Amino acid sequence: MQARRLSIPDSFEFTPRVFPDHRGLFAAPFQEEAFIEAVGHPLRLAQTNHSFSRRGTIRGVHFADTPPGQAKYVYCPRGSLLDVIVDLRVGSPNFGEWTSVVLDSVQYKSVYLAEGLGHAFVALEDETVMAYICSEPYNPAGEHGINPLDPDLALPWPRDIEPVLSEKDTDAPGFQEALDKGLLPHYDECVAHYEKLRAQG
Repeated sequence: MQARRLSIPDSFEFTPRVFPDHRGLFAAPFQEEAFIEAVGHPLRLAQTNHSFSRRGTIRGVHFADTPPGQAKYVYCPRGSLLDVIVDLRVGSPNFGEWTSVVLDSVQYKSVYLAEGLGHAFVALEDETVMAYICSEPYNPAGEHGINPLDPDLALPWPRDIEPVLSEKDTDAPGFQEALDKGLLPHYDECVAHYEKLRAQG
């Protein structure tokens, strides 16, 4: 498995080998040894999530209070999607910036985003499935969102796709409003949390 640091610190792309044959194919989207070598600590498994989306569905931008936050390891076992990671950590050198990776059921790439980073994606085709491992269970009181169509973020949604959003994501605050309300994680607290995870690992 190949690991690559993305432009947003504390996020990574993982590309496994894919083994096709006359029956179909085999791939291992998550491999612990490669993950620890890249990130510096094991990935705690607290919950696995699965979504099924029609073309144009946008989910996010979602993030959690840190600590403990919620790290995510994401891959696409069916269809294709554009995965977007946003640096929402106040005080980060990359604050407000984003990066994106196409995930699909051809290459079986995965992305990892550490606690404190924002996550969103858009389904590029019908019947797209996204699966992800979460380091912490769902915590409604600590979960937040930013409207993914906020022009201040200018996320790279394809222009040829009509966006489909949930009411919750549509009604989420914009980036500046979330900052003004003190909802966003702080970079120093996130870094301290990462260092604690590496020490424990």
